[in-house]
Amino acid sequence: LLIKARYAYCGSSFLHTVSVLQKMRDAYTSVKSFWENGMYRRFLSLLLSMSLLIFSPVRVRAQDVPAESELYAKSAVLMDADSGRILYEKNGHEAMANASTTKILTCIVALENCDPASVVTVSKNAASQPKVHLGMHEGQQFYLRDLLYGLMLESYNDCAVAIAEFAAGEVQGFAALMNAKAEELGSYFITPNGLDAKDDAGFHHTTAADLAKIMKYCIKESLKSDEFLEITRTAQYSFSDAEGKCTYQCTNHNAFLQMMEGALSGKTGFTGTAGYCYVGALQREDKTLIVALLACGWPNNKTYKWSDTRKLMNYGLEQFKKIDLLQIEPDEAELAPIEVRDGQGGQIGETVYLKPVVRNYAGEESILAPLSSEVTLKYEIADRLYAPVKSGEYIGKIRYMLGEETLAERCVVAGETIGKIDYPWCLGQVLRLLWIE
Repeated sequence: LLIKARYAYCGSSFLHTVSVLQKMRDAYTSVKSFWENGMYRRFLSLLLSMSLLIFSPVRVRAQDVPAESELYAKSAVLMDADSGRILYEKNGHEAMANASTTKILTCIVALENCDPASVVTVSKNAASQPKVHLGMHEGQQFYLRDLLYGLMLESYNDCAVAIAEFAAGEVQGFAALMNAKAEELGSYFITPNGLDAKDDAGFHHTTAADLAKIMKYCIKESLKSDEFLEITRTAQYSFSDAEGKCTYQCTNHNAFLQMMEGALSGKTGFTGTAGYCYVGALQREDKTLIVALLACGWPNNKTYKWSDTRKLMNYGLEQFKKIDLLQIEPDEAELAPIEVRDGQGGQIGETVYLKPVVRNYAGEESILAPLSSEVTLKYEIADRLYAPVKSGEYIGKIRYMLGEETLAERCVVAGETIGKIDYPWCLGQVLRLLWIE
């Protein structure tokens, strides 16, 4: 029995050994084939690539210049709100419907022309406006201030018409006020609420560049800018009609206010023709930026405008620097004394020189410029003058340049009066010499 057990054990060990040898032979054959077929080169290449991917440092790039294909909007502008310079545009001057972004102009025109404490009586026309609307009825009365909050927070169309009729007597009259305010722009406004409209003069439209300019006026230039910002930055607002019979609650639908630090103001819009539109402003440190978007998607792409707004705002914040032009002083070496031909000097035959003086700054005081750019000064000053020359007389200018663009100028004038050599002066010089001798 013991002998049988030993034979069984030996047989099992022998079979295990044979199995191991077969596996070793198969492994050797695979390795030999792997080497002979050049597969090892692919393996080493893959191994090297994985090593580089794993151990190489990850570089995070700042926001590059957005390609047009990266933006959903058909028309877009990024503007420096302080100077009005356009930092980026995509079809920025193309006339397009702009939906309820119109209401920023409606709001500022009403603030500038009316007392917010005034009582507004609702007309049949105002009460019949389509959604979105407050749901006011004919004859109902409201304080103008409350209607402005309904206009800007909830984008109520009936509020827009009620405000327009109160301010100008009729919608057409208010449209004239809007167009007068924007007379330097290429826009044309027909309705106070931005609903699609046409008349004999054209269709209700603006451009992204014009819309940005209007927002710049609303937050920077109007005497009612503070009131405009107070309204458009309010998150929630409650009010009643003038008689206190009905109470209303408004919620600000400008999600951008919670989206980015420094968000100042903004207005959304949508119609079937215009698509989703948006104009918004942001202030952070020494930069104030405005983004205007038109035709930024249609249902179901309501969030496209937020993606484009963030992309453009981040580009402005990361890729531009503030340059104070008033701190850039002219080079004194470029303001060397200038020879004045035929000028009266201290004596006959003396070469006369005049010291130029820099005066009168005109142009941008500060700008946002790309990080890699520098402002240079271009001196265009006469290299010689001919008497007579009067003190304060224009003799040249200094141009502040960003590439080929002139940002500002300073004029250069004569610092003193120099008369022309004539007979009386020559006689005087001769007599002086004789007297000295």
